[in-house]
Amino acid sequence: MKRPKKAGGKVGLKQVAERARVSISSASRVLNGSRKVDAATRAAVIDAANALGLNMAKLQKGKALAFLLCNRTMHDAFHSRILMGAEAACAEHGWEIIFLSFNYSPHIPWNELHLPRVVQRHDVVRAVLLAGTNSPNLMELLYRKDVTFSTLGNNVLGLPEELKPDMVYSDDVQGGYDMTRYLLNCGHRHLWYVGNLRLPWFERCYKGYTQAMGEAGLEPRHSSIDSEDHTEIGYLGTKSILAKDCNATAIFCGSDFSAHGVYRALRDSGLRIPEDISVAGCNDTVGTWLYPGLTTIREFPEQLGKKMVEAVLNRIASVDAPPQNIVIPTEFIRRDSCRDLRQENLNSISA
Repeated sequence: MKRPKKAGGKVGLKQVAERARVSISSASRVLNGSRKVDAATRAAVIDAANALGLNMAKLQKGKALAFLLCNRTMHDAFHSRILMGAEAACAEHGWEIIFLSFNYSPHIPWNELHLPRVVQRHDVVRAVLLAGTNSPNLMELLYRKDVTFSTLGNNVLGLPEELKPDMVYSDDVQGGYDMTRYLLNCGHRHLWYVGNLRLPWFERCYKGYTQAMGEAGLEPRHSSIDSEDHTEIGYLGTKSILAKDCNATAIFCGSDFSAHGVYRALRDSGLRIPEDISVAGCNDTVGTWLYPGLTTIREFPEQLGKKMVEAVLNRIASVDAPPQNIVIPTEFIRRDSCRDLRQENLNSISA
């Protein structure tokens, strides 16, 4: 069957709208992936575009994805690696990527936030990869502005039920559980958690910790410092623990940078790692830089970036599909910062 031809050459938006019997604005919204179009209109426009020989894939790939890093700097090693993964995925799929930094308050109403102008240019940016630390007000604004996006789920501050964005997670809850089980299996019972529980990535890791402690019949113990400086959280949290629990044998930190602060606090107090206190971290960003090497939970930020790209491309292809929740597993990494108390007890008994 021959494809219908249009006299006069190039197929445009007007021709698609006429064939679909919809307004030009409705046709434009469909071709730009808007969610604010009913299913019948969308189907009519797509059928018309296909009948007129309009290459939908080519139309979309002429645009770019925006990597929007919110309330962070690119000095953050973890998010830099997420960007690297996103860049590689965009290159693989034939898309361009734009990097943007955006700082905003979680307490400002969504209608008082001002997105970077290029994000609102549907003729330039087709979708957004939302990284950094984010709040519902920005996601509400993106919905209202009809911007397609996926977000790093680990770093969302309080998501309401009605907002159901496409989210990609690192499974730090399971990672926190795995690390706590390891320390418990090493015979540690006076086991503390250090992190700012007001921040979602610390809170998620703590959730795994509390689950494992509960299964062992032990009371969770945490030292939460209200700061966004990870090293400060580790340092002050450890000093607080040492002031009230002389029996502490292990400290589990919600991030490797917090573990760096723990190392400093323990050494300032004349304590050795792991001889006096074992230390464990999460995310494996600086674990190999510390001495002794830090036992930690490895996350895969490049995979997070790749999956965020795939999530928005899937959304572009199917705007009415259910929300996507993609979870990337973590890996337990054993180094030299933890003692096995049970082995030492066995050795002392046999001696």
